Amino acid sequence: MKSMSREVLNEQLTNDGVTLVEVLPPEYYRKFHLPGAMNVPLDDHFEERIQEAVPDKDAPVVVYCYDTECQASPKAAQRMEALGYRQVFDYEAGKVDWQEAGLPTET
Repeated sequence: MKSMSREVLNEQLTNDGVTLVEVLPPEYYRKFHLPGAMNVPLDDHFEERIQEAVPDKDAPVVVYCYDTECQASPKAAQRMEALGYRQVFDYEAGKVDWQEAGLPTET
């Protein structure tokens, strides 16, 4: 698993170069999420749902959760790599970092 900075992620999103996945429960996703992100919660059904949401295991995927203390995104990235995903990145700083930087979010 590789990490991705806010700056690189913002550039990738501008170029439409990655699939963005929030791995928090739906109630957190509904409050706000990064533009274009889909919600695939890290739970007992994660493996099944992520393969439905992102069928191309060669495509670049960025997972994120709440902040640097949140361990959901690194765990999700590890589980995705175990499934054979080859380009998984963790936006470790999470959606709080994104929001605090004044970047757009969706609700």
